[in-house]
Amino acid sequence: MNTLDINKIKEYLPHRYPMLLVDRVLDWESGKSITAIKNITVNEEIFNGHFPNKPVMPGVLMIEALAQAAALLSFLTMGKKPDENTLVYFLGIDNARFKRPVEPGDQLKLEVTIVKVARGIWKYQARATVDGALAVEADLMCTLRTIDNSAGEATKPVVQ
Repeated sequence: MNTLDINKIKEYLPHRYPMLLVDRVLDWESGKSITAIKNITVNEEIFNGHFPNKPVMPGVLMIEALAQAAALLSFLTMGKKPDENTLVYFLGIDNARFKRPVEPGDQLKLEVTIVKVARGIWKYQARATVDGALAVEADLMCTLRTIDNSAGEATKPVVQ
């Protein structure tokens, strides 16, 4: 099994608290798929406002967690760690469906499969479950870009 703990994950993703949404990689296969987890805790800042009387993880954050797992899979597949000038951008989110609420105490199991990689565009099928029950699914499309730190703009695709 290919696993990654939080310290290894931070080598591949630029996100940090409160936006780092992958806690552990359970397994991954280069060029194919990744399975990771996000532990949902009541201590997360978002639950102060979403919703105070019935905390529910926002759907956009579930999609973001899946995208972070996809970015990890992309970097692991390419066999390279990003530098401070490398970012992953969403190009599309299709067929997103939210099937059940995700609440503090849940463990979100993230499963992402590469569908296609062409001309710097990565397409994935992604789903997240809680205790085997589907919580969210979506088709994601992303690209990796190098940014010009002096201008803060994306300049060129990351060579694959």
